Amino acid sequence: MPAYVILDVSVKDPEGYAAYRERSPATLEKYGGRYLVRGNPHEVVEGDWDPERVVVLEFESVERAREWYESAEYQEIAPMRQRAAPSKVILVEGYTE
Repeated sequence: MPAYVILDVSVKDPEGYAAYRERSPATLEKYGGRYLVRGNPHEVVEGDWDPERVVVLEFESVERAREWYESAEYQEIAPMRQRAAPSKVILVEGYTE
């Protein structure tokens, strides 16, 4: 069953975040992850949630998403994102009938 990692990113240091963005795609490949949304324009159509930057990653399973997130490759660069762009991050299991 697919799984999604959804990030609500607030960029405070554009240069630091750019360095993270350059390195993050390579960490996804090994775990079968891919970008579905990477900071594309968005609009709030209901409620008061107004994220600055939205990122959505897709994985084949929750297990693969966790493997990626906990991997040495990603944990090496995660502090770069955390410093440059404080984020809210969720992991959600996808829906299949």
